[in-house]
Amino acid sequence: MNNIRKNRLKDQAFKYWGIFCTLLGLVLLAIFIGNILIDGVMRIDWEFITNLPSRKAERSGIYTALMGSIWVLLLTTIIALPVGIAAAIYLEEYSKKNKLSTILEVNISNLAGVPSVIYGLLGLEVFVRIMEMGASILAGSFTLALLILPIVIVSTREALKAVPRSVRDASFAMGASKWQTVYHQLLPASFGGILTGVILALSRAVGETAPLIVIGALAYVPFAPETPMDQFSVLPIQIFNWITRPQHGFVENAAAAIIILLLITFVMNGIAVYFRNKWQKKFK
Repeated sequence: MNNIRKNRLKDQAFKYWGIFCTLLGLVLLAIFIGNILIDGVMRIDWEFITNLPSRKAERSGIYTALMGSIWVLLLTTIIALPVGIAAAIYLEEYSKKNKLSTILEVNISNLAGVPSVIYGLLGLEVFVRIMEMGASILAGSFTLALLILPIVIVSTREALKAVPRSVRDASFAMGASKWQTVYHQLLPASFGGILTGVILALSRAVGETAPLIVIGALAYVPFAPETPMDQFSVLPIQIFNWITRPQHGFVENAAAAIIILLLITFVMNGIAVYFRNKWQKKFK
């Protein structure tokens, strides 16, 4: 009985410790977000979104950084999505289970935890210098695509694994080929999970700063990018630039930009949750 009571006390203690840690994190998060809202919510208006950067805080806006973020996000999606999904399909459905595939799987999982600045250094050498893309949107997009590829591959593989084996067997029993089974059965059934992983990966990419600074993204760009080869800035770099200024007006600008970046992230995560739930209900 003593051991049983001790174990129960340990369970209760761990339960309350977990509740305390959760509440502590939520309270701190609420304080941080509250301070940001107090500083920046009144600064957000149409002029703030459409104005170019300026040395005067009251005239400065996020237009160039916002357009740069949109360009980078779109190109990163176009580059990373087909490559990541195709690699996941090959590793999960086509590759033979041997030492080479095991090494590949382990390394892909490990790459998901590599610091983002390492990808920046890789992008600087390969895309900026060797491929001579310069400090362009295209170089930044390729760098961020490399950053999120492991996440896309891992999440896509997990989504494919979640499809019941009976779906594959039934498709093969009807005379379908391997690719027909993948294209017509597995991908539709796992689309919700794949989309969730892709959007969460892009949510990480939209907030990255270190790899873009390494490849040469600018803190001040007086024009909105029009082609993939233009120089650019993004919202996180613009926020960093404003935070380093001593004037309080730039602190308010940074808080307002943080709110907009948080809204973009929340919207993307909301879309991921919506489609995941929609596809789960569809294939139940």
